[in-house]
Order: sequence, then C-alpha cells, then structure tokens
Amino acid sequence: MLRVAHKVGVFGTVIAGKIPLGLGLKFEKSLLPFSPVARLHHTNGLDADPVAIQMIKYALGLARSQKSDDSYAQSFLVLEQCLSSAKVREEAGENSEGTQGTVLLAMSTLLYERGDINEAVEKLQGILGLSKSSLSLQVVAMEALIGLSLEIGQDVTSLLVAERCTELVKTSLGDGGVDNSEIDILHHQAKSIRGLAELVNGNTEKGQMFYDNSLEDTSSTGNALLNQAEFLHATGNLASAKDLYVKSIQRMQKSEEIVDHSGLSACNMIPIEGLLGATCALGQLEAHSGNFQDAEETLTKALTEAEKHFGSHHPKGLYRKAIELLKAPSLETEAKRNHYITLIDIDEASKVDRRDMVALARGGYAEILTVQQNRKEEGQRMKSWAEHAWTNRRLSLAEVLDISENSTKVAVVDTRISRVL
Repeated sequence: MLRVAHKVGVFGTVIAGKIPLGLGLKFEKSLLPFSPVARLHHTNGLDADPVAIQMIKYALGLARSQKSDDSYAQSFLVLEQCLSSAKVREEAGENSEGTQGTVLLAMSTLLYERGDINEAVEKLQGILGLSKSSLSLQVVAMEALIGLSLEIGQDVTSLLVAERCTELVKTSLGDGGVDNSEIDILHHQAKSIRGLAELVNGNTEKGQMFYDNSLEDTSSTGNALLNQAEFLHATGNLASAKDLYVKSIQRMQKSEEIVDHSGLSACNMIPIEGLLGATCALGQLEAHSGNFQDAEETLTKALTEAEKHFGSHHPKGLYRKAIELLKAPSLETEAKRNHYITLIDIDEASKVDRRDMVALARGGYAEILTVQQNRKEEGQRMKSWAEHAWTNRRLSLAEVLDISENSTKVAVVDTRISRVL
C-alpha cells in the first residue's frame, strides 16, 4: 500500500492543471491553410525592431506581474499598438513582417495563458500567412500549433502540422541564402517536435527516426532536448534521458522569452513551460529509478517555480489540487446503479478535458481505495471510470500504474501539453 501511495503522490504532483480548453474544439482545417513552400530567404527570427522588442517585454511583464484581467487587457493593447505600427511601416514600403510575426507570437502566448486557445491559434496562423517572415518564425509558430493540438487531443492534426514543418525546413536546407548554423537549429527543432507528435500518436518506431545524436549538441533548443529526453525516458533509456533532461534544464534557464533565439517560442512551448516540464519529467525519472528522495526534491522544486511564475491561484500554480483543477466530474454526482459506474458515466468520461491526466490520478487513487475493505466498492467504481477515460495508445492504465522492478514500460507526464506519453 505504501508503494501505491507513493506512486499516486508522484503522479498527482506532476499533473499540471490547465485552464479548461474544451475537447469539443475543432480546428483541424483551420490549422492548415498554408503550403510548405521554401519561399523564405533568411532564418533569423529576431529581425523585429528593438523598440518592438522592448514593447513586447513590457507587455509580457505587465500581464504576468499583476495577473489580473486589467493587466492582460492593458498588455494586449500595447501589443496591438505595436502590431498596428508595424503594419503601417509595411504599407509604406518597409519590410516589418519580422516585427509583426514576433508580436503575434507574444499575443498568442498571452491569449493561451488566459485560456482563449482559438484566438491563440488565429494569431499563430497569422504568422504562417506572412510571405516575407523568417523561417524561424514559421517553425516556432508550427511548433506552438503542434503543442496546442496535442494539448486538446487533436493528435492527427498535430501530425499533419509536424509533417509540414519538417517539409518546410527540409526544402530550405539547400537554400544558399540560409545560414547553415541556424538551419541546423531549426532542423533539429522540427524533427524533435515531429518525434513528440509521433510518440503521442503511438508511432514509437517511426518517432525514433527523428531522434539521433545530432540533437544532443549545443545547437538544439531546450524544447528539442526535452522532446528527445521524454522519448528516451518513455522507451526505457533512463540514463540517456536523464542526461538530456539536465541539458534541457540548463539550456532553458538561459533562455529569455522572445528576446533571444533560444527563447523564440509561444504558448505551451515557451521557456518557463519547458523548464517546468523538464524538471517534472526529471522528477518522474528519479522515481522510476527508485531514487524517491531525489524525486521528491525535484518535484518540490518544480512546484515552487510553478507557483512563483503563475501565482498560487493560477491553475498551473496549484499542482497539489490536480483532480479539482482538472475539472473531473465528481463521482458522487454521476449517475449510479447498484453503486457501480453506468453507461452514462462512461459517456461522461469521454468528454472530460485532459482525460488521460484525470484517469491517471483517479486510477492511482482507486488502487489505494480497493485495498481498504470499507471503501473497496468506491475504488472499483473509480477504477472503472478511469479505465474508460484512458486513451493513451502506447500503454494501458494498468501498465502505467505498475511501477515496479518487474515493469518494462514507463509513462511520462508532459506538463507542457498535459498528456501522458
């Protein structure tokens, strides 16, 4: 029982409560209005003018320091003014699409943080519609779109966007106007996010094709390293995964959002999201390796950083209330028949946001209840609900909960996308 209790403690801690997004969102078609044509002549994503960069930094800082509706509204107004000014310069004959794209990245991130995923998607699509923007901006926008689609369960969409992202970068590899060092970074970035999408879709062998030793060098972004570390972790190579988690954390600690190339990102792929994700994943790895004290220390550090950045009242700052924040319907309010789950409950299970995460938390708790004679029936009901809600293609819920010396498979919770890998 103590072993089970520890498992629930670890997984319950790393589950990231997100602002409800709704599984009913459908944007597969709208995500793909672009054609991956190599029409870009440079890779530098930091071609926004210095004044715009300062305005973006101010807007992001204002919104996150106060974390209120008014501060977000004021911040968005600053960004809209910055975008409008860039468009005026474009109309006057100046190429300001780099500035426009960078502003749109910041806008999409603020919208995502406020829970407006549809508007965030529209801003990212706006970047893909810019004909003279950098390859960096295009790749970053697609990386964010992949992250958003994975978060809300649009897994097929994530693959379609990932395929187009790798095609776009591949067609630019032979472009004489592209800097080789920067194209290498983008190539790694595109392959890495493609590998993550393949893993979530259950295509482990195909996902392996997008990871190699070249991704481990100094040119890879923090997220690229994290994606590969999670793949290695999920497929059982714990030693190599740990090394990459550490490198990913170090890389993202040095990244400044928007301001430098390594921090060019949006939505659930920004440096703080990646840093928290890598720290939580490292904590899980320590638990899988039997280093429970190190696991507790690492996960506690992640909790502290999450609360510091997001605030104690933001869903991502309240990891300890995972089930409540994940909006799992109360078992006491679900329809019951003879104290067991009914077909109505099963149908409701398929509509829960981040259902794998909820199922994982409930499945672990159910194991504790079922060994208590006076709560055994409650545990059975919770177990049935969790099993019907579980959608992971690679592992069954029972395999995930079986963290033992004899277990040959491990699951990794990616807090960036609120998914079990």
